[in-house]
Amino acid sequence: MKKLLQALFSMSADTMSPAKRWTALGVLSLSLFVVTMDMMILLMALPKLIIDLSPTTAQQLWIVDVYSLILAGLLIPMSALADRWGRKKLLLTGFFIFSVASVLVLFVTTANHVIALRALLGLAGAMIMPTTLSMIRTIFSNPKERATALAIWASIASLGAIAGPVGGGLLLEHFSWHSVFIINAPFALFAVIAGLFLLPEARSTQPPRWDMLATILSIGGMSTLVWSIKHFAKEGWDDTTALIVFAISALLLIGFVVRCLRQAKPMLDVRLFKRRPIAAGAITAFFSMFAMTGIMLLIAQWLQVVLEWSPLKAGIATLPTAVGALLFTPLAPAIAARIGARTVLASGLAMAGIGFLYIFLFGHPLTYGVLVPALVLIGISTASLAVASSLIMSSTPQDKAGNSAAIEESMYDLGNVFGVAVIGSIAAAFYRQYLDIASFAGQGISGALADQANKSIVDALAVSAQTGVFDLATKATSAFDDSILGIGLVGGIILVTIAIIVFALIPKGLDITSQRHD
Repeated sequence: MKKLLQALFSMSADTMSPAKRWTALGVLSLSLFVVTMDMMILLMALPKLIIDLSPTTAQQLWIVDVYSLILAGLLIPMSALADRWGRKKLLLTGFFIFSVASVLVLFVTTANHVIALRALLGLAGAMIMPTTLSMIRTIFSNPKERATALAIWASIASLGAIAGPVGGGLLLEHFSWHSVFIINAPFALFAVIAGLFLLPEARSTQPPRWDMLATILSIGGMSTLVWSIKHFAKEGWDDTTALIVFAISALLLIGFVVRCLRQAKPMLDVRLFKRRPIAAGAITAFFSMFAMTGIMLLIAQWLQVVLEWSPLKAGIATLPTAVGALLFTPLAPAIAARIGARTVLASGLAMAGIGFLYIFLFGHPLTYGVLVPALVLIGISTASLAVASSLIMSSTPQDKAGNSAAIEESMYDLGNVFGVAVIGSIAAAFYRQYLDIASFAGQGISGALADQANKSIVDALAVSAQTGVFDLATKATSAFDDSILGIGLVGGIILVTIAIIVFALIPKGLDITSQRHD
């Protein structure tokens, strides 16, 4: 047994046949599918979970937030650990923890148990996410093959993000909320078994030194940054607590950067950001996730609250995004080879911007039919993520693959968080402006009732039903529609502007099918 394990963990990418390389890619893609699906699937189960366990408001927030807090905080340290200990070992350990945590939900009896499980899943996700990307860099040394592999990897990631709401809705139609956890277990267990036999071991020949101070600064800085942004989204941008925590996160992250700059072998080589292709790829990853997560949050709520569709029907209604992504992501590297990486990246971001602007221009009135073209355009825009990944990896030496993977995955995670917080906050401001709750004071909607109705359309509809002021429901629905249109304009302007910046950052004629370390 010991000899078998030694053989399995001594496999090298250099000896892999083409068939084994592409089969290994399937295992790595499945890895990301499970993690990205898990990010979205809990949101569908939350209502049933609340009914069953009766968590407090604070516990509800921790159930949703602890996963991303742990994930964000540990991405960089886990990537450094993979470079030292072995990427295969860390990946399979992450999957094992993921499968165990998913099954442990059967023994959950309190909200605190769920919080602990979500934290454990966040730890596992931090082991899995950057490792999949750095292993693709190891397995596919040929830049042209790697570009295709990353396109497939990105397609599966997009599919996982969409499968979360759809799969979650389908499970919840027939089973309890526990099912959205348990569904992960067989996928994760299969990845452990398949990975043992198919994945090569890889580590950096010049691994970063394990820096405890940098680890503390990284975990503290990323976790507090994510927490503060989420708190801003819930309490408003003038919230004192969030401002203090945000300031603390900025100090910790600045300290982390300074610490890394002073080390010969830093935990994260922040100098990589000096390379314009890597900076452009990171910006693209951030704003692509920013756009998709932010608008999907609003649309999912609109479908379920305004149209009163079931979670399953609402999940299926978001599939045009997946269609756009799955059709164009595999083609993105070939298109980039023809017209240039910078054109594809900038066009992808601009495409998302056009999708947002389409909602603003044609959403009078706002109907699902209007949203479909916008969702397709936003889905198509995510095809640029495959090129962004290729751009980052082709500009990174093999020994820095873990660093680049941590950078890219951090951008994905932060893009998700900022998308929800920023777009959600702007939409809430638009909603309050259009609702004009003061105009209902004469009908008895004032004080605490007015404050509640001002929070969200869900709260406004509850106040309307409670008081019998049905005009409030009509006005709230109209205000929510108009807030989505406002987001269409603001989001469109932001994304088109970022597209121009990315186009300027990437050198003309840069080829993602060739390796560059300059």
